[in-house]
Amino acid sequence: MENTLEFADLLRLMQERSIAFQAAVAAAPSLDVQVPTCPEWTLLDLVHHLVEGRRKWTAIVAAGPADGAAIVSAPVVPREREAVLNWFAASVQEQLDALRDAGPDRGCWTWWGDSQSPQTSGAVARDQLQQLGVHTYDAQVTVGAPQPLSSELALDGVDEFLTTRCAGTEPWPHEPVVVDYHTTEGRSWRLWVSDGRTRTARLPDGATAGEGPEKADVAVWGTANELVLFFYGRIQSESLRTEGDRGILDRLHG
Repeated sequence: MENTLEFADLLRLMQERSIAFQAAVAAAPSLDVQVPTCPEWTLLDLVHHLVEGRRKWTAIVAAGPADGAAIVSAPVVPREREAVLNWFAASVQEQLDALRDAGPDRGCWTWWGDSQSPQTSGAVARDQLQQLGVHTYDAQVTVGAPQPLSSELALDGVDEFLTTRCAGTEPWPHEPVVVDYHTTEGRSWRLWVSDGRTRTARLPDGATAGEGPEKADVAVWGTANELVLFFYGRIQSESLRTEGDRGILDRLHG
């Protein structure tokens, strides 16, 4: 099985997604257009959300091990497009600088303390890359030019979502279930969901439904890009091939 992305690759992809996001914002007819995949936000709101996130996690990484999240002051939001783009670019650069200074193994506060992801700056970089990736997609949808996440980014995104946002982080008030996720790129994961200890693991490459002693209650197939977009609510489960109880997916990811 392949490992997750190296720290240097996470930072490289964060920079790439930052550039792609800025290109989408620059192409928009107005910063006041609504974001179809986040209908409560305008494009300026989306930029503001990302800048707030960059600033917050920059402070968290810089603070190192702590009992709580670092507090940052509310930013003054510019309105003119060039200033907005510079504001966003500066926030990304500050985050990249903080991550490089910390390195991948430095401890820091995270909200996912009970998950399978470590509480380190490297895990923050993985999570923040996915936030940039999905919101870059949102900005591209807004200007009518959506691009799929690269396989490199999306495959890490599937693993990051399952280990950070699913495994051990939320109660499950239903019967225990087993869920398999298969990508057309050949990687698969299994998620054991219960009110005790939800956990996930990579399956052997090329695994198919029904293999092994434990049958999944539901299995889902798609490209890694499709799975990430499903996880973050950008597409619905009906867009994916499934076998078993589709309602489990909707309860788990709804």
